[in-house]
Amino acid sequence: MKHVLTLCIGNICRSPLAEVLLARELPQHQVWSAGLAAVVGAGADPLSQQIAAEQALDLSAHRAQQVTAPMCQLADVILVMEQSHKAWLEQQYPLVRGKVFRLGQFGGFEIADPYRQPREAFDAAFAAIRQGVADWAPRIRQLSA
Repeated sequence: MKHVLTLCIGNICRSPLAEVLLARELPQHQVWSAGLAAVVGAGADPLSQQIAAEQALDLSAHRAQQVTAPMCQLADVILVMEQSHKAWLEQQYPLVRGKVFRLGQFGGFEIADPYRQPREAFDAAFAAIRQGVADWAPRIRQLSA
């Protein structure tokens, strides 16, 4: 299990944050992000960039991309923010069934979209993403050994 894909809707708020946090925790893995309805080519939201910078993470080079079938095939695990993302992805790409999970699965939570909301919504999303990464990273490491 060396390839991890994180997904949200636009690939500018949540999944880029999950990507850089997971990449920091899993340096031996390939981690990338995409969107179900990506704002293709757009940089990360300024508030996501600010929160990342406060955590010594850099989103300045991030560019949003649309999820594709080849991405899904390459990924060993796909981590989504909401149950509806999982359902959509499995409907569009049936072959992903069995490797799509919510980032908040172990904590029993979803990660709400902070897009166009105040800083507090981004802080709440980041806290949930950080918890999800803390829950998933050791499991992924163990399955990769």
